[in-house]
Amino acid sequence: MLTTLIAFIVALGVLIAVHEWGHYRMAVARGVKVLRFSVGFGPTLARWKPRRQRPGQDTEFVIGAIPLGGYVRMLDEREATVPPEQRHLAFNTQPLKSRALIVAAGPVANLVLAALLYAAVNWIGVDEPRAVLAPPLAGSLAEKAGLHGGEFVRRGALAGDELEPLASFESLRWLLTRGALDAHDVVLEVASAPEGGRSRELTLPLSSLRARDPDARLFREVGIVSPLSRPVIGEVMPDGAAGRAGLREGDVVRRVGGVAVHDGQQLRELIRASAADGPPPLAAWQVERGGRVLDVDVQPDAREEDGQRIGRIGAFVGAAPDLVTVRLGPLDGLWAGAVRVWEVSALSLRLLGRMLVGELSLKNLSGPIAIADYAGKSASLGLTYYLGFLALISVSLGVLNLLPLPVLDGGHLMYYLWEAVTGKPVTGVWLERLQYVGMCLLLTMMAIAMYNDVAHRLG
Repeated sequence: MLTTLIAFIVALGVLIAVHEWGHYRMAVARGVKVLRFSVGFGPTLARWKPRRQRPGQDTEFVIGAIPLGGYVRMLDEREATVPPEQRHLAFNTQPLKSRALIVAAGPVANLVLAALLYAAVNWIGVDEPRAVLAPPLAGSLAEKAGLHGGEFVRRGALAGDELEPLASFESLRWLLTRGALDAHDVVLEVASAPEGGRSRELTLPLSSLRARDPDARLFREVGIVSPLSRPVIGEVMPDGAAGRAGLREGDVVRRVGGVAVHDGQQLRELIRASAADGPPPLAAWQVERGGRVLDVDVQPDAREEDGQRIGRIGAFVGAAPDLVTVRLGPLDGLWAGAVRVWEVSALSLRLLGRMLVGELSLKNLSGPIAIADYAGKSASLGLTYYLGFLALISVSLGVLNLLPLPVLDGGHLMYYLWEAVTGKPVTGVWLERLQYVGMCLLLTMMAIAMYNDVAHRLG
């Protein structure tokens, strides 16, 4: 709990500070006087003024007790009286180009930070599962495309693009996510061995998918759920079906009934499916233990999950997959980071658009509870995972603030676009109306996200 809280506060503090620094730095560069730079709201925890200020500046820096936002307060005739000798330093007197640059600099700073964070992950390196496929789910697109399990995925791309090397299973999963959500078919080059071996190309027709929400159901329909792993029994719960049957940690499962088992995911699916047509039947399992082959009768327990009856045995199933260290050089890592920011930004905008037209469930909106949970989990996994989490949230913050909602930076940019086209600024009456509408929309989005967080926590 403490790790989650600290990771969440650090994430918010860094991302908000960078966002506001973008506004602040551009304002100073364009000759606007900044009165206050604040990270956080509410009671002041700390305040200071640097002894050396830039020419024309007298900025107070503040840290607030509530780390849910921040602001940069600039000299502005619309907020307070400005002495005539300082009028040229006021925000509202600046040319349209300068005002637009100052407003856009905050979201851009978040996107640049995300690219650097992704680059840092690429430079440090991260251990990820090797792109070796488990047997595809029965009836899935992968099975129909001719995959059997055990294939090494060497390269892949969206249909029509040039094939590119896939460094790990996570790279493959990201490619499948993009293809599924954009209704693009995916072309894979697979081989029987990592190096050498005969390779072949196949197409996964993801454009025909019925499921479009980025959840487990989508990947089950694709048929590629996890990398290949040994079908080993892990920790056994004493009161579960595995414990009652006499299964032990380290047992390697070779057969379930008349089905040969080659992979941990395959074994999990057989267990899940055992309750599909009623109470799970007693099944004869063949397991290898200490070099001996044993026959064990196992009857899974039935459980409800997401409105479906599934089988459970009360034990961890499947060994950890083979890992590969993914690391890139300085230039390649930086380029890959920039590309990932572009891809995540474009995908985020498409997902938001599909939510607006009803093609995607609003259940995909997440709020601060989910973000805090992800922050804690990523921090517990290690530095590179936490940096990747920060990068993803930084992209989301940058994209969100560029949306044309009146209370956000993107809304102000829309005002400036109107001014550039018509030659006249938006009137005060319309500004007030649009701000009200924007605030209502933003509060509605926040309420839906909070509801989703609470609903998810309650199961």
